[in-house]
Amino acid sequence: MKTVKLSKALKSREVKQAISEGRIFIYPTDTLYGIGCNPDNRKSVEKIMKAKGREKDKPFSVIVPSKEWISENTRITKENRNFVDVLLPGPYTVILKAKERIPYVVSKEGSVGIRIPKNEFCDLIRSLGIIFVTTSVNLSEEEPVYSIKDVPKEIKEIADYAIDSGRIEGRSSRVFDIRTNELKIARW
Repeated sequence: MKTVKLSKALKSREVKQAISEGRIFIYPTDTLYGIGCNPDNRKSVEKIMKAKGREKDKPFSVIVPSKEWISENTRITKENRNFVDVLLPGPYTVILKAKERIPYVVSKEGSVGIRIPKNEFCDLIRSLGIIFVTTSVNLSEEEPVYSIKDVPKEIKEIADYAIDSGRIEGRSSRVFDIRTNELKIARW
């Protein structure tokens, strides 16, 4: 695992290329540290699942490049669009119905968890125009991690890069299920 300070990562061509290729990253978000990759690289996604001890049928949320991506790829109502416009970018995940199946990302029920974090590194990911698998960098059912030094060994072993932004004083994203016009709070 190669550790890179956030300030250097933001300017690095190597980091941008590695993101596009689907390399596995540990990275800061606006909530806590995450682990993820481009979902087109199935091998990387499966490594993340295995290292975290995550159930295979539990989909990952994704960082999406824009609100336009949400409109083009989900079934979002006008009312819910207004809600998303207020929330994102920010420390929230919204669950919507996807228009098509994306392996590892869309649930059996056809839902997708979407994030647009308010964070410099996540802005870099979004600038590449791709979606990016995102999940907390901890073992399943364990406490979240707030600093690179606290990342579990099992996860460090599979990561290609760790983007170090120091200690993050955050909490897991709040999750809103807006698959219908009835707002449901899935995690507060």
